[in-house]
Amino acid sequence: MSDYSLFTNPDFDANDYANAILAGESYPQVHQTQSVKLRTGAALESAKEDISVAISKLDLNIEDVSKQIKTLVTTHHEDLLQRAASVNNLSGSLTSVRRGLDDVDASLDKLRQKIRVPYQSLETNVIRLQRMRQASDALRRTSRFVVLSRRLETQMSELAAFDKPSTTEKKKLPNVSEGLSVDQQDDKERTIAKAALTLAELVAAHIPVIEEAHFRVTHEMETMIVTGLSTLNQSLLASSLQTAHNLRALPTLVQRLSRDLCDAVEERIRTAFDLSRISKEFVSKESAPSSQGLIYKSRVRTEPTNITAPQWTAALWARIETLIEEMATCCIKVYTLEKVLKLKKDPVTQRSFLDDVLQVLENKPSSTFWTYLGRSLEKYARDAAKGSTFLQQTLSSGYPKLLRLFHEFFAKIAVHTDTVYTASQQSPETILVLRALSTFEALYLSRSTTRLNEAVSQAFAGGPRSPPGANEGVTIARAVMNELDSARFDPLLILAVARNIGTALNGAAMRAESLISTDRSAVTLLGPMATPQQIVNGQVATCLYHCWTKLEKVGEEHTQSAAAFVMPGVKKLCTIYDCIVDPLLTAIRRELASIISRLHRVDLQKPPDPMTGMAGSSLYMKDLTDKLNYVRTHIFVNFTTEVTQSWMLSIVKYVIRIFVLHASIARPLGESGKLQLTTDMTELEFALNAFLGPSGKRGLEAAGEEYKMLRAMRPLLFLDTPSLASPTHAANLPPLVVLHHILVRSPLPLPHIMHGWQEAEYVRWVDEQREEEALILVEAGLVGKENEGAEYVDLAKRVLRHARGE
Repeated sequence: MSDYSLFTNPDFDANDYANAILAGESYPQVHQTQSVKLRTGAALESAKEDISVAISKLDLNIEDVSKQIKTLVTTHHEDLLQRAASVNNLSGSLTSVRRGLDDVDASLDKLRQKIRVPYQSLETNVIRLQRMRQASDALRRTSRFVVLSRRLETQMSELAAFDKPSTTEKKKLPNVSEGLSVDQQDDKERTIAKAALTLAELVAAHIPVIEEAHFRVTHEMETMIVTGLSTLNQSLLASSLQTAHNLRALPTLVQRLSRDLCDAVEERIRTAFDLSRISKEFVSKESAPSSQGLIYKSRVRTEPTNITAPQWTAALWARIETLIEEMATCCIKVYTLEKVLKLKKDPVTQRSFLDDVLQVLENKPSSTFWTYLGRSLEKYARDAAKGSTFLQQTLSSGYPKLLRLFHEFFAKIAVHTDTVYTASQQSPETILVLRALSTFEALYLSRSTTRLNEAVSQAFAGGPRSPPGANEGVTIARAVMNELDSARFDPLLILAVARNIGTALNGAAMRAESLISTDRSAVTLLGPMATPQQIVNGQVATCLYHCWTKLEKVGEEHTQSAAAFVMPGVKKLCTIYDCIVDPLLTAIRRELASIISRLHRVDLQKPPDPMTGMAGSSLYMKDLTDKLNYVRTHIFVNFTTEVTQSWMLSIVKYVIRIFVLHASIARPLGESGKLQLTTDMTELEFALNAFLGPSGKRGLEAAGEEYKMLRAMRPLLFLDTPSLASPTHAANLPPLVVLHHILVRSPLPLPHIMHGWQEAEYVRWVDEQREEEALILVEAGLVGKENEGAEYVDLAKRVLRHARGE
């Protein structure tokens, strides 16, 4: 195949080859630029050969190729025949495929006719329809413009008719706005609203006419708003605000109205605290000034003199009262405006006018008003207090009066607003306003604290040499109650005052605590006179008693929040009072009980001496009488009588109870001992009556059950043994005393003997425990004692059963 590579090249050209042979040139030069390398072999050498040689070579080559083809055909003729047969079959299949493709082409043509052609037609018609709509809209706007122009002319004519009544009406009604009837006023409002709508829809072609009409409608609208706010006419405000909404000027209008009201309030506040205006008023009233000294004249312009101070004070309070009235008026106007904005809605979107306004404004008109009011009030009040001593003193000392004026302000606006200022609830707006007065409140609280501290300081000014007494305690309590009563009308002021009172009471408690003595000299009862420490403690206790007893009513007369600040200080005073009194009373009881316990040193079983007759009272009873007299005349005299009466009665009951217990366990007890105890009881009654003194009108009967117990103890001593268990014979006596007396007569041991106690220890234990525990102790001592004294054990058990109600 290498000899035929030249002829198998795809770029072989027979004409070029023949021309190259005829010209004697090399044919492969044409193909050397290509990537395929032609193996020319002998062809390259045939550049100068003869044509005959070339033709003979071609013939030989053709014959060779023919032989090769024939060989190939002979070799592959079967495959060739099979291919030919398959080609015939394939031609049939191709025919059916071609027929199907023709059907598809026909279907596509039909679909094109049904879809594409209508779509193109529809697209063309839509474009035409849009153009027609644009033209129609232009025509409609043009027609609308003409209609609105004519309507505006008619409405302006009607508005002019309202403003220019006939000559007859002018004569009858000098004030045209007042002469319009309600129906005419409503017609005028509707006309203005319609004109506003018309103005909103016109275009710039009639700008001069529109501007004139716009100015006219806006002026009438603002007049209606001012009238509506002045008279609080919500229907008139609603009509005017609807007009502003139609003019698309509602947010701007509301913002301007809010700013005007806030500026008006600020101006009123500045004028009220401006002392130069008060000075000018008084200067203008002076007919003939006597002294024209520059220094005195300058002083008069800024501060009042002692002569003119009352007039200046009255003028200042009058200005503040006027300020409160004007503040209330402006506040009501703001809330009325906001209420109408909230109720009025857009007829198209159904959104309230207030929502539309808040899209432009930062806050509601009411919030802006309160913020502006609080800021202005705080600024001018602080500046005025710094610049004028007179104003600072007047408003700080009269702060409760100033606060009452603001209470009136809150009460006036409460009907129209949602502000609340009560003891249980305070609105944030009211707190904001009252904080603006913090300068004067701080000065007032400082003065209040000074008055309280002065009362405490004067009470304790004498120190230990001159301790405070009842008058000083009453003075402190009166100062506290006066401060609370002055501030009780305001829920916030009374809390601040109560906080200062609590601090002052804590200071009084600390000073009182520094005066009292807690060592042994404060409770000693050796006599013959009271110690200096006892005298000082008594005076301080009296002061504390009168102070805290009068301040206990704070919790009932004032709120719980205010009492929460005061009552801890009151309780602290009471605690210090108890620290003085309780140890002293305990020492007195302990001393008296120690004297009574000496009863057991007396020999109560010796036989009576018929020569001596009735013996006198025992030595311990005389000591008890002297000690009671010492306590009454030297110890209790340092305390207030109101308290000592209750102390005396409690001590009398204690002495009777302790004496009866000691007498019930006195052993051994003979007949002479019984007579001696009877004599001691009589002496004890006289001593206790003298101890109660003339103030005790009922005497020992005031002791109640204890006195009956003492009286019943006498017959008990002389009863026969079987009668001791009878409830009728042992009436008014505790079962424990009867049990003691049964054991005293029996050979059985007493409870304190069984446990190894002293008589005084046992009596003290019985006095501190419940009666049932003492009965259990006695009953435990009876167990297993039937052999020693069965009769007495039986009597004791009967008494126990009666005591327990069995």
